[in-house]
Amino acid sequence: MKAILLNGFGGTEMMVFGDAERPLVGDGKILIKVAATSVNRPDVIQRQGNYAPPKGESEILGLEVAGTVEALGAQVTQWKIGERVMALIGGGGYAEYAVAYADHAMVIPENMDFNQAACVCETYLTAYLNLFMIAGLGRDQSVGQSTGQPVNQSVLLHGGGGGVNTAAIQLCKQLAPDTKVIVTASSGKVERVKQLGVDYVIDYQNESFADKVKEITDQRGVDVILDHLGAAYLKPNLQCLAVGGTLMLIGVMGGSVAELNLALVMVKRQRIIGSVLRSRPLPEKAAIIAAFTKTVLPLMATGKIAPLISEIYPLAKAADAHHAMETSSHFGKIVLTV
Repeated sequence: MKAILLNGFGGTEMMVFGDAERPLVGDGKILIKVAATSVNRPDVIQRQGNYAPPKGESEILGLEVAGTVEALGAQVTQWKIGERVMALIGGGGYAEYAVAYADHAMVIPENMDFNQAACVCETYLTAYLNLFMIAGLGRDQSVGQSTGQPVNQSVLLHGGGGGVNTAAIQLCKQLAPDTKVIVTASSGKVERVKQLGVDYVIDYQNESFADKVKEITDQRGVDVILDHLGAAYLKPNLQCLAVGGTLMLIGVMGGSVAELNLALVMVKRQRIIGSVLRSRPLPEKAAIIAAFTKTVLPLMATGKIAPLISEIYPLAKAADAHHAMETSSHFGKIVLTV
């Protein structure tokens, strides 16, 4: 099969469009004929040599695919040959065929094409897991569960027009419509983010987001922050996080080492939770996908949530797609067609 191979670690010049062995479908797995995949930030980090795939997973880049079921492994009963599926995988997406665990796949809604479906599993699952399953956005934190009553919360999303951020915005609007959504964005993306229907957009290049958040929330701060910058944003994040608030850390693009004022965290009863999706145990991933299938997939089937696609490249041009990711020229997801 054709695939994107790495001729060592480094820049985009290390990516080669070549031939690879078609993966074997093992017990409890399905073989997918890939129609589309997408580019995610972890792909770039893996290409650079800083994010090895979990043991036993493909060395080929790519964490999500959309396509049709080509073959079934032993003990797989929930899928049929030819069904349209989208799947979360530990690696191997930048190829004509990929293997996924049967319970890590979801049916593609009829109203979605393969390009849209290729944008779902990594970013929407990441946003849903961290904002709703872990941080409890939309729940009354005093009782720890949904009461059916509006919850006056606020959330700060870093990332402007990135895939996780645009997914998070849509999820917040549908699953926690009473939540005040504040987003940071670069100067060139502020207006486009506003068009997504958020409550406030902060131009982080020209103003302090911590000061602005405190102004917006009347000094209270936000209840939840979704952050992929890490060290560079730790201090301002905690400054504008409310008493009892939760900082969800899903990346360290701005560094991994920072000084922390533990006294402030204690007094404000704040939670700092680190979270990754790729290295979670297989049963945990299956449980996350099952919850997502029940809660979010129906909203996609009715068009209330639809992936935002920035650019589409053929698989052979994956290096160009990575360049777009690294220069942050995209707004939404970057798709590779196979």
